[in-house]
Amino acid sequence: MQDPSLFPHATVAKLLPALCGLLMTGQAAQATSLTVNVTDAAGKPLIDAVALLDPASAKVAVKPGADVEISQSKRTFHPRVTLITTGTKVTFPNFDTVRHHVYSFSPIKTFELKLYAGVPNLPITFDKPGFAVLGCNIHDTMAAWVVVADTPWSARTAADGLARIENIPPGNYRLRVWHPALPLTPEPAAIAITVGASDLAHSAKLAVTAEP
Repeated sequence: MQDPSLFPHATVAKLLPALCGLLMTGQAAQATSLTVNVTDAAGKPLIDAVALLDPASAKVAVKPGADVEISQSKRTFHPRVTLITTGTKVTFPNFDTVRHHVYSFSPIKTFELKLYAGVPNLPITFDKPGFAVLGCNIHDTMAAWVVVADTPWSARTAADGLARIENIPPGNYRLRVWHPALPLTPEPAAIAITVGASDLAHSAKLAVTAEP
């Protein structure tokens, strides 16, 4: 074994970044991804489905995300489905020339923003996990959904029906898949998923019909 005194401090300093890089690479290699392909009963891709991956054992703490907006324009909510983590604040700007009365009577969050234009003074904090449906007391055709996740591993599908959940540590999980065409209760049944060293793919066919 060589005497450590033979290695100058400058040499050790040069080696440290490389060693740290190797350690970080090893940690990154332990985290994998899960791609969920969500289709309707006919096999067509479903947009705005939500995949939620919960650890099979203890819950993992989640932090509130950055504030998000659910706006109203042309008497429509944008976006239709919003995926956030518990404790995230949501603002509801109204860009229409008419006033809206936004409300939720869902158990996880009950609130009313009575007839208003512009941007309400205070955001709404969604502090409980679950599913909330939004409506407008003036325009009955307006509807939107907020999915509040108490897991850091979740994703929403795009038009291709794919939801990709990143950076999942190895372990056993429960996967739930939900779509606005499904009822809010009971919550979707969970499917057991085991995450290892390789990326995973899962297909979920829901008993709903995709919008044309």
